[in-house]
Parts: sequence; structure tokens; C-alpha cells
Amino acid sequence: MANRTLSGMESLLGSERSSAARQGLQRILALRTLVLITSLGTAAVFAVLDLLAVPAALLIFAPALIALSIGFGVWRLRSSQLISSHELFIQLMMDAAFLAMVLYYSGGITNPLISYLLVLLAVAATLLPQLMVNAYALLTTALYTLFLVLDLRSEASHLNHDSSFQLHLVGMWVTFVVSAILITFFITRMARTIRQREVTLAQVGENEMRNEQLVAIGTLAAGTAHALGTPLSTMAVLLNELDQQSEEELRSGPLKGDIRLLREQVTRCRDSLQSLTRFYNRADSPSGSLSLKRFMDDTRDYIVNVRPGANLEIDFPPGPDATFVSADPALKHAVINIVENSVKVARRQVRITISVDADSDTPLRIAIIDDGPGIPPEVMENMGEPFISTHKDSMGLGIFLANAAVRRCGGSIQMFNLRQGGATTLILLPLTDAEPQQEQEQEQEQNHE
Repeated sequence: MANRTLSGMESLLGSERSSAARQGLQRILALRTLVLITSLGTAAVFAVLDLLAVPAALLIFAPALIALSIGFGVWRLRSSQLISSHELFIQLMMDAAFLAMVLYYSGGITNPLISYLLVLLAVAATLLPQLMVNAYALLTTALYTLFLVLDLRSEASHLNHDSSFQLHLVGMWVTFVVSAILITFFITRMARTIRQREVTLAQVGENEMRNEQLVAIGTLAAGTAHALGTPLSTMAVLLNELDQQSEEELRSGPLKGDIRLLREQVTRCRDSLQSLTRFYNRADSPSGSLSLKRFMDDTRDYIVNVRPGANLEIDFPPGPDATFVSADPALKHAVINIVENSVKVARRQVRITISVDADSDTPLRIAIIDDGPGIPPEVMENMGEPFISTHKDSMGLGIFLANAAVRRCGGSIQMFNLRQGGATTLILLPLTDAEPQQEQEQEQEQNHE
């Protein structure tokens, strides 16, 4: 199990690195295209104004070569093969080579375009590992130094430039070197920190989704355990009675009714387990909707079947039923769990009042009121936490899982004691659209039939 998990994490990290490299190549190609268009426009203006003598061969060969490299990069983006950091390094090396070729025929170090080397180094610092960034920094520094040495040693430079301008060129070189060092160390560390933060956030989000799924399954499992308890108890009592009868009583007595009752209880157990399995496999989509009347009728039917003596009264809002809630089975089991807890402690009656507040973000208000002894203060202080219960035979996970399921659907739960005795549990839920559920209810009715 651990090996499979480690393998899955490595696969996930590998896919993230591949995606980052592909995005990096897209940025390099976009930047290269922008520079090509800008350079062609500038060269055309200079040629018209006769401000710069550029060889015609360079104006034809360089753009064609750059366009060819862009086309190759686009082909690599469309291919399914892995794009590695080494390929990004080679792409940036090509950009440096293109720039060196242009600078060689258009002024060398005196061409302001030489500062574009710092842009390429900054791009490398955000995309490449530290070792490759160091190598690229040395390459760009060596290239800048080469153009400086060539300019200082040329006779034309001594004739056209005085000593102050040469000192200016040396100062530019020093500034370039210092900038390259700062970019190499600081921007690389900043980019690494940002990438680590993105990975951490992705892992936190993944863990949060996994925890929500586990809580949902736990809530449904708790509800399934309740659903299995009554039919299993009924079957145990019935089988015990049959076991105490003699063979003559079994032959003479009517067994059809007992067999039919056993079959009904087995069917209830099977349906509960199938519901849990379907939810685990995501066959039941929690994104559907369910009419409020159907939702509460299912809750009433469950409580009555589990506790036949329960005095449960539900007050619906006046008017036609046009209210729909989430069809998430975990939400239904959460409400059932809260109602069943109230039924357990109630002396005479549990009353459920339903109202809708259209001005609220959670307009549906389900108030579950019992006339029991109320919630003890020590339990009220830790309400919603796991392993808090007033019953010795309970693990104290019911309210915790119910609260998690309701919050997952965008709602909340409030609990408080009443002055006249008893307690009220207020469930606030958002409403959903009715259209997706109409088909779902028809399918459910057909299945019941």
C-alpha cells in the first residue's frame, strides 16, 4: 500500500514537472515571437530613416532562422513527448545565440539590445534548476565580456570613442555582472519558494478533498449502520422464536408470514449496503436535487421503521412544495441522525418545523425541537467535536459527522437549550434547482414500483 501511494505521488509530481516545463516553453516561444516582431519593425524603421547600416543577409537569414525555431517549438508543444529542463536550457541557449549574431553585425556592446541578456537570464532563473541557471549566467556573462573585449581592442573603437566612453562601457559590464549575480541567486530562490508553495497548496487541497470524501463516507456508513440495526434485530428476534419452537410446531404453524418478514428485512439490509457501495463508487452523484417533501418523508419513514413508537410531527411551510435540497445521501443520513437523537431523549414528542428565509444565504431552516432534558453544559461546550456523547453505548461521532456533511453541502448546524425544557437543533441549508431532480424523482418512483 505504501509503495503504491509513493508511486502515485511520484507520478503526480512528474506530471506537474512536465506541465511546468511545457508552460515554460510556451512562455519562451511567446517572448521570442514578440522580440522577432519588435526587431523586424525596428529594423524597418531604421532602414527607412537610414540610421543603421545592417547587412541585407542578416535581415533575411536571422528572422528566417528565428521563425524556424519558433515553428519547431510549436511542434514540440503539440507532440506528446516529455519536455525536460534540458530542452528549455537549449531553447534559451538558442535565444542567446540569435542575440549574439544580431549584436555582432549591429554594433556589439554599443547596441542597447545587449541588455536583453538579462531578460533571458531572468527567464532561465524562473524555469530552470539552480545548476543550469548558474551555467546560463556564466554563458551570458562570458558573451557580454567577449563583446566588451572586442570593442576595446578594435582600432575603430579607439578612433571613435574617447576614454570616458570606454569607461562607461566597462561600468555597464560591471553593472551587468552584478545584476546577473543577483538574478542568479535571488530570483532563483524566489522561484523555488513559489514552486514549493504551489506544491504545498496542491497537496493541502488534495488532502482536504480526501478528508471530505472520508467524512462523507463515514457519515453514510454511520447511517447505514443505523439502517442495518433494526432489520438485523428483527431477524434475530424472529429466528430466536423459530429456534425455540419444536419440529411439530414448525410443521403445523404458519411460516409464510415469518419468511416474508425475513425476506423484507434482508432486502432492507441489501439496499442499505448497495447505497453505501454506490456512494463510494460515485455512482450516485451528490450534485442532484431532491424535493423537500420527499426528503422529509424519507426521514419520517426511516424514523418510524426504526422506532415505531416515536411521536414525530413535521410542519411544512404553507403553499405548494417548490423547495429542493441536495440529494447527497450523506446529508439525508445527517438529518436522520439528528432527528433520531432527538427521538431518543424526547419524553413525548419531537416536532420538526420547516421555514424558508429568502434573504439568507442558507434560506432553508429545519428546526428539530424535542421535550427532553436538554443538552448538558459540558457537552454543549464541545458540541460538534468527535467522541462527545451523552450515551454510554455511543462513540460520539454522530453529531460530528452530521455537522461535517451539512457543512460540505454549504450549510450549518446550531444547537441550544430551551427555557421551558428540551433542546432545539437548527439546520440551515442552501436550496438547489428543481429541474435536475424531476427526472431523478421519476426514476426513483419507477424503481420503487
